Amino acid sequence: MPEAMRMSRVDTAWLRMDNDVNLMMIVGVWLLTPAIALAALRERVTDKLLKYDRFRQLAVPDAMGATWVDDGAFDIELHVVEARLAPDPLGKAGDAAGAARRSLQRLCGDLAATPLDPSRPLWQFHFIADYEGGSAIVARIHHCIGDGIALISVMLSITDGGSDPPQRKRRTRVDPQDSDWLSDAVIKPLTDLTTKAIGMYGGGISKSIELLSDPQASLLGSFEGSINVARTGFKVLNDVAALALMPDDSATLLKGRPDRRPGGRKVVAWSEPLALDPVKTVSKGLGCTINDLLLSCVAGAIGGWLQSQGEDPAGREIRAMVPVNLRPLDKAWQLGNRFGLAPLVLPVGISNPIERVQAVRQRMAQLKGSYQPLLAFAVLAVSGLFVKPVQDAVLGLFAKKATAVMTNVPGPAVPLRFCGSTLRQTMFWVPASGDIGVGVSILSYGGFVQFGLITDDVLCADPQAIIDRFEPEFDKLLNLSLMLPWAGE
Repeated sequence: MPEAMRMSRVDTAWLRMDNDVNLMMIVGVWLLTPAIALAALRERVTDKLLKYDRFRQLAVPDAMGATWVDDGAFDIELHVVEARLAPDPLGKAGDAAGAARRSLQRLCGDLAATPLDPSRPLWQFHFIADYEGGSAIVARIHHCIGDGIALISVMLSITDGGSDPPQRKRRTRVDPQDSDWLSDAVIKPLTDLTTKAIGMYGGGISKSIELLSDPQASLLGSFEGSINVARTGFKVLNDVAALALMPDDSATLLKGRPDRRPGGRKVVAWSEPLALDPVKTVSKGLGCTINDLLLSCVAGAIGGWLQSQGEDPAGREIRAMVPVNLRPLDKAWQLGNRFGLAPLVLPVGISNPIERVQAVRQRMAQLKGSYQPLLAFAVLAVSGLFVKPVQDAVLGLFAKKATAVMTNVPGPAVPLRFCGSTLRQTMFWVPASGDIGVGVSILSYGGFVQFGLITDDVLCADPQAIIDRFEPEFDKLLNLSLMLPWAGE
C-alpha cells in the first residue's frame, strides 16, 4: 500500500493558494555548457532527486487539508520532458543570442502561468537540448513541496558530487515538522500561549519556532520564560498591531487596481551577472550591507521605470514582502515551508542614490528583531485550517499591503557541475499570492549576483526595461564611491 503522510497546515495553505492571477510555482532556469543529453538528465533526476519523498508523491486534498501519497504510476518521462523554443518574432540579423534569450524568457513566462497536473507529483523539468552552445533546463516546482531555501538545498544535491538526503528514522510519534501546533498557538489570544512561547527563548525567531513545533514542550514551566514574558509580550503586540494597521500599498503602475487588474499572463526577465567583489567593496565604503545596496538598486530601477512611464515617483514608496528563513540551514533538506514574511518599504521616490541606500538601511534595521515574520508565518499556517474562500480572503489582506514579493537567496560561491557540464548561469522567480503582480529575485552564484523579475503583463509587459536599469543604478553608487576619500588621504 502507498505510504500516506498528512501535509502540514502551512504547506496546505500553499497548495490551495493557486488562483487565476498567480500559480504557486517556483520557476527556475539552469544554463549548462557544454550540452547534455535528455537521457542523462532523466538518469540523474531518477538517481538523486527521487530520493526525496515529495518528488514521488501526490498531493491529495480532502476536507481537512491534504495528504502526501506515493504515486504508484510515477513515470519519469512525464516529469522530465523535452521542450523547444519558438522563433523570436523580434529577431534581427546578427542578434541570434538575443533572439534565443527572448524565446527562453517567453517559454519561462508561459510555463509560470501553466498549472501543473494535480494528478501527478507537482513538479516538472523542461529540457532545451540546444541553447547558446549548451543546454537549458526550466524547472517548475509547486511551493507546497518546499520554500526557496529548501529547494536550493535539493537542487544542489543533484549536481555532480551532491550528497543524498540524510536517512529518515521511522517516526513513532507525531513529527513536530508536520504538526499543527500553530492552530492552537495562534488562535488563542497572543497575550496567552503565543506570547509566553516566544518569550521563553528570547534568542531569535528560529528558536521560538523550534519550541512551538514540539507539542510536548512545556510553555509555562520555564522560570526564564516567565521573566521574559512581559518584555517580549509588548514587542509582539506592537508587531501584531503593525501588521493589522498597515495601510494598503501605494497606487502605482505596478499595483493592480479595479480598472487594471492583473490577468494571469506572466513575463520574465533577468540581468547579466554582476561581479560580487565590487558590490562588496562599495557596500563597505558606504557603511551598509550588500543586501542594503542591492535593494537600493532595485528601488532605483523601479523608480526610474515609473518615471519613464510618465508616473512621477518623487516622495513615493512601495512595499515588498520579503521572505525570512525560520529554520536551520542544515535542516533544509526536510523540505516544506518554514519562512515568514517581512514587509519592507522601498523608497522608489528617492532619486539620490546615496540617500536611497541610507533609507533602505534604516528600514532594514527597523525590521531586525521584529516578530512580524513569525506572525506572518502563523497567519499562513492558520489559513490552512480554513476552506479556500476564507483562506483567499485572509491572504488577500497581504496582497493589499504590498506591490511585490522580493527574495534574496545566496547560492554557491563557485560554479557547479551537472552531468559533466558547467552550470554557468542560474536564475529563479518567486510566486506571489493574491493579485500581487511583481516578483523580484536576487541570487548570488559563482562570485556574481543576478537580478530576476517576473511581472503580470497587464502591469508591466516588458520587465526587461526594469531589469536593464539595475546595473546602471549600481554604477552610480560605484562612481560616487570612487569619489570618496580613500583611507590615509
